[in-house]
Amino acid sequence: MNDLYSLERGDAPLVISIPHLGTHIPDSLRGQYTDVALTVADTDWHLDRVYAFARSLGATILGARISRYVIDLNRPSNDESLYPGQTTTSLCPTETFRGAQLYRDGCAPDAAERNRRVATYWQPYHDTLRDELKRLRTRHPNVLLWEAHSIASVLPRLFEGKLPDLNIGTQDGRTAAAPVQEAVLRAAASGPFTYIANGRFKGGFITRHFGAPHDGVHAVQLEMCQSTYMSEDAPFDYLPGKAGQVEAVVRGMVSGALKATVALNTASRD
Repeated sequence: MNDLYSLERGDAPLVISIPHLGTHIPDSLRGQYTDVALTVADTDWHLDRVYAFARSLGATILGARISRYVIDLNRPSNDESLYPGQTTTSLCPTETFRGAQLYRDGCAPDAAERNRRVATYWQPYHDTLRDELKRLRTRHPNVLLWEAHSIASVLPRLFEGKLPDLNIGTQDGRTAAAPVQEAVLRAAASGPFTYIANGRFKGGFITRHFGAPHDGVHAVQLEMCQSTYMSEDAPFDYLPGKAGQVEAVVRGMVSGALKATVALNTASRD
């Protein structure tokens, strides 16, 4: 554990990455941000609690501590758009999801500052994720990378209407073998929640960059509506009564994908 991320190592062929869990804005930067920004409202709140079950599966769990308002760990370091032609957030965002200004006038990061943040905050997370996948790949022919995300269910600036409760992304099937994605969909269908695969969210940079089924890494992103487990309004309370139901479904999705990944491992040895 350090100031940039928390890391719990497991031995199963499963990595849970939570790149938007962080709420920390370094003291050296806080004076540049607006009061709205300092609420860090667009955090993927409480996902460490939602995914606590993963420890019992032997997962490696990597969670960011730095806020996405400092740098978005799920964007390319060159800030290339993942969804050309659509409204998206950038590597070092200057607006909230609802369009509010993040920086005080004249304080938005310039190119040199963005490069510094990539080196200081972005690169260590990605290096650690790469190293953990490499470590597990020495033990398992195939490994599942589960990208854990959540978002407010209604954000007109980013998408129309209300999102499905569970948004599964594999870049249209390119980042995970078909049996892995199929297992996720079966588990999603078993619950009461609406779901879609490769709709508005097809997987961010981490899913697209690390997901390489031909090299034994199967990446799946789940973007959950926060309305399924928490209050979407400040102070963004976790709601155990709600959360229990969606946690059971998410556990089934992860467990199903893990079993499918292990089956691939078995098949590769036959």
